[in-house]
Amino acid sequence: MSGTPASGPLLLGVRHHGPGSARAVRAALDAADPRAVLIEGPPEGDALLPLAADEEMRPPVALLAHAVDDPGRAAFWPFAEFSPEWVAIRWALARDVPVRFIDLSAAHSLAMEADAEADRDDTDEERLVPVDPIRVLAETAGYDDTERWWEDVVEHRVPGSGEAAGPLAAFAALGEAMTALREAYGDGGHPRDVVREAYMRIQLRTAAKEFGDEFAVVCGAWHVPALRTRTTLTADRALLKGLPKVKAELTWVPWTHRRLARHSGYGAGIESPGWYEHLFAAPDRPVARWMTKVAGLLRDEDRFVSSAHVIEAVRLAETLAAMRGRPLAGLSETTDAIRAVMCEGSDVPLALVHDRLVVGTTLGEVPDTAPAVPLQRDLTRQQRTLRLKPEADEREIELDLRKDTDASRSRLLHRLRVLGIGWGEPAAGRGSTGTFRETWRLRWEPELYVRVAEAGVWGTTVLAAATARAESDALAATALAEVTALAERCLLADLPDALPVVMR
Repeated sequence: MSGTPASGPLLLGVRHHGPGSARAVRAALDAADPRAVLIEGPPEGDALLPLAADEEMRPPVALLAHAVDDPGRAAFWPFAEFSPEWVAIRWALARDVPVRFIDLSAAHSLAMEADAEADRDDTDEERLVPVDPIRVLAETAGYDDTERWWEDVVEHRVPGSGEAAGPLAAFAALGEAMTALREAYGDGGHPRDVVREAYMRIQLRTAAKEFGDEFAVVCGAWHVPALRTRTTLTADRALLKGLPKVKAELTWVPWTHRRLARHSGYGAGIESPGWYEHLFAAPDRPVARWMTKVAGLLRDEDRFVSSAHVIEAVRLAETLAAMRGRPLAGLSETTDAIRAVMCEGSDVPLALVHDRLVVGTTLGEVPDTAPAVPLQRDLTRQQRTLRLKPEADEREIELDLRKDTDASRSRLLHRLRVLGIGWGEPAAGRGSTGTFRETWRLRWEPELYVRVAEAGVWGTTVLAAATARAESDALAATALAEVTALAERCLLADLPDALPVVMR
């Protein structure tokens, strides 16, 4: 394996969901050509990795793990097109190179999270704020904005110097920085990392027996110093002894850019996933292409934006970058230029740009061959039959209950509400006030897959599950108002088998 250190595997420490890290990982893998690729993630997901090469798999997506006996106990591992882990997975699958997850199993992590929540309830006042290593590095460099520092040192890195030093230079520098941070902060307020890293070291030993040192490891840069640490197998196994465990199931589910913008999964929320996707997809002339995209959005909203506006906005962004001493215009410069040139100083249209483009409204897709609970399969079938596609954007639909398709849509949405799956909420209609019309406000969030898994205990179809849930709620009802409200929900959801139990 060319370009690797004198001994040991190739450790590629990354920032989760960082387009600069993703490009660097691809270049490093191309240069090193490892015999295997190991990824930070739950090993139960290994069987699902081939689906990442499916043509119908479109990021953002996430691995969803949930406890079989308690589906509400769940965790997500999200991947975007610009996630280094996703790039590494796709690289390996395209070359028939073995690829595996090496983090602590979901069976352990789900059980440990439940224990950790109980501990937090007991010691909430004494909890320390976990260290954000990227923020510490940014502050050390004199930046008060983490994203701006990351853009300057990674996303806008001048290609010449990086190429001269080789594709591994950035990883070596980041590894040294993380080593210094780990020496100063220890586990940095992440006590579970000690256990996770022990498990990962064991997986590295196993891989070394099969591939020697000719394999690559893609993980959060924070973990690299710990994976380099010389420990004994006995010591690492001792850290794993007696860990709580639950039976877990995993699958792929669609994810959204909006969810990437929150702290979830790998513990690395990013503020601007739409912007990062743009940087990854358009490394050449990113500012000009971004301004063109913004202009298109504003025109769709009936705002006058000409080609001259685009040209002037690009010039202003580049001028601002030069004045601020930045290598290239970043998100802050482009945003300031858009506000001044295209939005006439108004923050109202700028908020639209932030929501639709900077964050983004993309909802990923997974192939039908991905595992799913029977209730999810029935729901997906009905969504397609009724042409009621789940979307990340909030939208309103008007239903005419005199039409068969609209009546079926209404029944589906009401049944989901009985099950506690809040895909749709009734809204005030803008038109007729007759009883044959309904207005619904819809928005699909990835967490609803967990709600569907939870509701799977009631039945394998939406109708059967909603009926069983309504009957159970009726038996538990203690007040007349509860029974009356439940009867109304059963009528709206068309649950004839549940009504006799409710009215008993």
